[in-house]
Amino acid sequence: MSPEDLEAKGPAGPTPPRPANSIRRTSTMDMRWVGDFGSQLRLTGRARDAVTTDPTEPPVTVRRAETRIGIDNNRMIEDIWADPSPGPGLGDLVGHRGGGYLRAAIGTAVPELMDEHGRPGPNPLYLLLDDISGTSLIANFAWSRWIDDWGDTSNFAERRASMAGVCVGFAPGNSALTMGPNGPGRDRSKPVPSIINPDDPDGWHSFTGPDGDDLSAPALRRARFIDLWRTNNATTTTTTGDEIQISAGFQDSATDPDHGRVAVHEYRLEATVDVRTMTLTALSASPHVLPFQECPQAVAKAMTVVGAPVAELRTVVLERLAKTEGCTHLNDALRALAEVPILINELDG
Repeated sequence: MSPEDLEAKGPAGPTPPRPANSIRRTSTMDMRWVGDFGSQLRLTGRARDAVTTDPTEPPVTVRRAETRIGIDNNRMIEDIWADPSPGPGLGDLVGHRGGGYLRAAIGTAVPELMDEHGRPGPNPLYLLLDDISGTSLIANFAWSRWIDDWGDTSNFAERRASMAGVCVGFAPGNSALTMGPNGPGRDRSKPVPSIINPDDPDGWHSFTGPDGDDLSAPALRRARFIDLWRTNNATTTTTTGDEIQISAGFQDSATDPDHGRVAVHEYRLEATVDVRTMTLTALSASPHVLPFQECPQAVAKAMTVVGAPVAELRTVVLERLAKTEGCTHLNDALRALAEVPILINELDG
């Protein structure tokens, strides 16, 4: 891997236009507070699966989901609502804390979202619930754009020390653990345009609702997309020659009083899946915006998941890219590819 591959490339820009004969999953989790810093965090999640035949026409929505969740200062779930409702057990998640153990709790509370193998089923609601852990962890970054003395307000040194060893960026000795509150973690964030491509206004689900796209107050948004479509590659060694092509993106961005919106994490992925074996045969991950200079090292480590069954990526990624072997945010982008078999079946259907 060249030195250039270990540098964040800068904002990726709007989402590419939808490919012909493809399916796209989009999801957003908007993080806002009911009042000042320290008040309840509100998570509003939206997701849509939509099939495109002709990119010049609006896609056909095949599934959608929405969540509204209240989180306290300790990342505990205080209230939760979803549409469509996954079952009576959703309320059992109240009192659970955002983190790795929440994923097991989701499977227990709402088994309706899982398939017979214990993996997430076709409902994109699972993705929104799975994002509670990651988004509740990073949400407070938004306040760093609005509070001048953020380092004092947020117990900066204590919080950073507690993060040691959680990912490649926070490996012992790295700049994430040694810099001050006004160091490169803030400076490396980059102003970004809207993720909606002006040439493809139907490429995303609607952002309207209780949060909208208001840039006038502290807020953070996690936005994802996954495009996939079939191709025929004459050089492949598979029986049918069919491959699934994947293009995906992941962005965490905060509102900013000077720039409108700035990204703190942004990746783009390109991948292929062998239709016959449903294994990941190729992967390219591009780091675009990351908070610390060591973060892009995760890209090379991520290649260890090539060859894995794509449906098992939620487990494989956690096993092979745990702690300083991976980046929490790149891992989240990779884990979401586990739903590729579900999405391709919907496209074929």
